[in-house]
Amino acid sequence: MAVQNGLRFATRKLEKLKEPEEFRVILLNDHFTTMDFVIDILISVFHKREKDARRIMLDVHHKGRGIVGQYPWDIAQTKAEQVHNLAQAQEFPLRCIVEPV
Repeated sequence: MAVQNGLRFATRKLEKLKEPEEFRVILLNDHFTTMDFVIDILISVFHKREKDARRIMLDVHHKGRGIVGQYPWDIAQTKAEQVHNLAQAQEFPLRCIVEPV
């Protein structure tokens, strides 16, 4: 409690908020998932423009992995789950991982 000019005021300590920790979602290459399907995933799940989706797909194809984006933990996990579910529905082995930035 603080006192100013003879009046008492309740004081409250404000907690400093920190930004949520970020995680990368990374698509992994396989030899069965089509390039078109990967592009469709990048556009529909990650909301990438077609040009960016093609660039990421080529990274996955040539480098074995491609960084799709950075998100807070819950969003990154949800997007990874969506990728796995869509790939499984089309019988593709496409995988992605979530790792700390």
